[in-house]
Amino acid sequence: MKYDFDRVIERRGTDSVKYDILQPLYGKEDVLPMWVADMDFAVPDFIQEAIIRRAEHEVYGYTIRPRRYNESIAGWISRRHGWNVDPGNIDFSPGVVPALVLSVLGYTEPGDKILVQSPVYFPFFSSIENHGRKLVNNQLVDDKGVYSMDFDDLEEKFRSGIRMMMFCHPHNPVGRAWSMEELQRLAALAIQYDVLILSDEIHSDLLLFGHRHIPLASLGKEIASRTITCVAPSKTFNLAGLHTSAVIIEDPVLKKKYEKILEDIHIGGGNIFGFVALEAAYTNGDAWLEQLLKYLEGNFTFARDFMENNLPGIRVSPLEATYLAWINFEILGLEDKALMEMMVKDAGLAFVDGPRFGAGGAQYLRMNIATPRTVMETALNQMLQAFQKQFPGKF
Repeated sequence: MKYDFDRVIERRGTDSVKYDILQPLYGKEDVLPMWVADMDFAVPDFIQEAIIRRAEHEVYGYTIRPRRYNESIAGWISRRHGWNVDPGNIDFSPGVVPALVLSVLGYTEPGDKILVQSPVYFPFFSSIENHGRKLVNNQLVDDKGVYSMDFDDLEEKFRSGIRMMMFCHPHNPVGRAWSMEELQRLAALAIQYDVLILSDEIHSDLLLFGHRHIPLASLGKEIASRTITCVAPSKTFNLAGLHTSAVIIEDPVLKKKYEKILEDIHIGGGNIFGFVALEAAYTNGDAWLEQLLKYLEGNFTFARDFMENNLPGIRVSPLEATYLAWINFEILGLEDKALMEMMVKDAGLAFVDGPRFGAGGAQYLRMNIATPRTVMETALNQMLQAFQKQFPGKF
């Protein structure tokens, strides 16, 4: 079956975060939203049909997660990433961000040091600082938009007494799919300094241009015993509103601690339709995903080439994974606030401003490319027209 990613779906008026709160966030409603990380594509038919079948039953009472639920997660990870997960090592979370907070509460104490690698997904910061833990940054190295880890600084920080590291893998917003060599170096340091790794692998299915995802915990028993892996179908299949994620913990002591904090807060019940959607996605979603990835590659190539040809000096970071383009606008010479204002008021576009991702985010914007090609083309032309008006003769 060929899926249609070109179809434009009207989402305004559906209580959509992406479309229906633009006025309070950006000061105007008539902007193209290319900010929050959800896709403008229809949920696959096999997921909708599974939800409808379940909805036709008259009772929506308390629901268990049957063994086949965990088996569908394990099967998907085995097929897509070559990691054989024991279904018994899979736990629940209503989302990856809640799993970050649960892990902070379950594995650390107030005052403990937790390390991140900025510029990075901003809930990392709040999940640490809002709970009295100390944020430590190992800033990524930006070489003209190509990012790498600063391992010397990382080891120095680990040596100072880091309790936990929040690892974005693949990385949002810089789009890296970390290599085997990089992961092995990270794992060796985590083992040497006894650092617990919370590996956010929510974008792990969205691998582009021949790159592959290597689950950190798949590298061996030693690193697996100190890794909490977070995955979800929400980014891959556009299911964020169903609040269903998975946490994989191989070490029995760590697993017990996680389950205790989940029980103490009483948020382990989950959502009937989230369970159904996840199982359908991970059982039947391979062919749909392959078509999606090709479309995303086309969108990114289109956007990158458009900017190279029409907006010289605007630098787009290579995209190895995710559907989030990381774009440097330093050549414009604008302060971050002025850059965002120009995008909203003159170009009619809503992006995420780079400083939200912490140190290293200045002069960058993050653009969601998971939208029909015609919408992408409209957005880029609006950007070009705004730049031509603001900087006559330059573009």
